[in-house]
Amino acid sequence: MTKEEYLIERLENQINWYNDNSTFNKRCYQLLKTLEIILAAITPFVVAFVENDTNCLKIIAGLMSITIGIVASILIAFKFQDKWIQYRTTCENLRHEKYLFITKSGIYTENTNFNVFVERVEFIISKENSDWTQIIIPNELTTKNNKNENP
Repeated sequence: MTKEEYLIERLENQINWYNDNSTFNKRCYQLLKTLEIILAAITPFVVAFVENDTNCLKIIAGLMSITIGIVASILIAFKFQDKWIQYRTTCENLRHEKYLFITKSGIYTENTNFNVFVERVEFIISKENSDWTQIIIPNELTTKNNKNENP
């Protein structure tokens, strides 16, 4: 694989993937967190107007409370914030490495072997994969344990 092929087919594709997934996770997190905050702020206000004979407001307040719980659970289960930050960090680390290599800065000089660059890029990608496992696996184990404990 040539330098140009590696830069485009591997590095740019990875940078784009991490950038896109970081953006997606950021938007999901911000949308759901905003919804959770708004509902949590409005629910007590709605409850304050619930009278003994007002079933409609009771239903609305109940649905708002249920939605808060669902949104909070989704945020915990899917870890949008953690993935957003991790993907953004990896994306920026890959960009940083790319620009150092292209400009022959930092450890990259005219005499630096292309293999050093590839090794560093692949290390960043590999590290992100193992970091991702540390975020996702504990959540899956907790979910499995909870299912096993509840008959």
